[in-house]
Amino acid sequence: MVDRLENYYANVVDSVGDGVIVLDNTGAVTLVNPAAEELAGVSRRQALGHLFSEIFKDDRALNELVAKTVSTGMSVSDHENIVIKRGSRVTPVGTSTSPLLSACGERIGTIVLLRDLTNVRELESAVRQADRLSSLGALAAGLAHEIKNPLGGIKGAAQLLEMEFPDNEDLREYVRVMLKEVQRVNVIVEELLGLASPGRLKLGKVNLHRVLSDIVLLQKNACEGKEVYLQQYFDPSIPPILADEALLTQLFLNLIKNAMEAVGTGGVVKVTSRVLADYALTQKGERRARMVAIDISDNGPGIPADVLENMFTPFFTTKSQGTGLGLSICQKIVSEHRGMIRVDSDPSRGTVFTVMLPLVQ
Repeated sequence: MVDRLENYYANVVDSVGDGVIVLDNTGAVTLVNPAAEELAGVSRRQALGHLFSEIFKDDRALNELVAKTVSTGMSVSDHENIVIKRGSRVTPVGTSTSPLLSACGERIGTIVLLRDLTNVRELESAVRQADRLSSLGALAAGLAHEIKNPLGGIKGAAQLLEMEFPDNEDLREYVRVMLKEVQRVNVIVEELLGLASPGRLKLGKVNLHRVLSDIVLLQKNACEGKEVYLQQYFDPSIPPILADEALLTQLFLNLIKNAMEAVGTGGVVKVTSRVLADYALTQKGERRARMVAIDISDNGPGIPADVLENMFTPFFTTKSQGTGLGLSICQKIVSEHRGMIRVDSDPSRGTVFTVMLPLVQ
């Protein structure tokens, strides 16, 4: 009976999604569950019997938190400042430490609880980015309206002037350049208005795989002469979702074209769909909905850290011919569909854009 209870409690601890580490009164590890092994990047065999301070010697803030409970018996928690560094991976964790007491109230050790906050931080970042984009969009809308009226006057005057010159007149070519540049500015103004205007989604059943397949097919034809390999891996269990097909087409076309431009000859761009286990959407008055993820990955040179921080900011671009509004508009489309967009880039692996959308039918 005792063995059965011990196995039962051991299975409970191993099944907990948060990391659980138990120390004795000297600070040596006596128990580690699988979630803690994953977070700490250390196996149970390597950890058992070793001092916590040695296993986490590179994680100073975490060590100080645990040491406080080991020495004083106080319960302490920190959900803002603790990170675990393992190689190039940095994982934010919420940490709680508390004394482990025997049945008679004697302190026999310390319990350390670790919760991976990566997804929480990503959600917080997405909300901050959306707020910033909303503020910039409102400013852009005002500027766009102020620019559009005089721009129309310039265009009308240039068209009248063009009619005054004979076809062979050299000055007529200058007027054509004026009209071309006015049109280019007008396109930017229209994009600005699109970025700032409230969403008017035309919702319907959208087969994501058909949308993506059509884009991939078109881009294969568009990249003739440049050896770029487009691959698609779709989860056939994903049903049609409720979305605006035209906007999703604009979104994925932009991301796939960017990926193709990022790779050189012989480069590979992969488009993958999957159902997410880590995220779910809960909207007031609605049922809980899972999320579907579309990954657009390339094996290009990656994106520098300073560019990565600003890439969704309007007018920020590294392209000589770009307006810097493409990714801002992509983010707006995703936000209007109550989804998220994130990017992961590394020079050794390339770049992955992930679009997460609610799997609402």
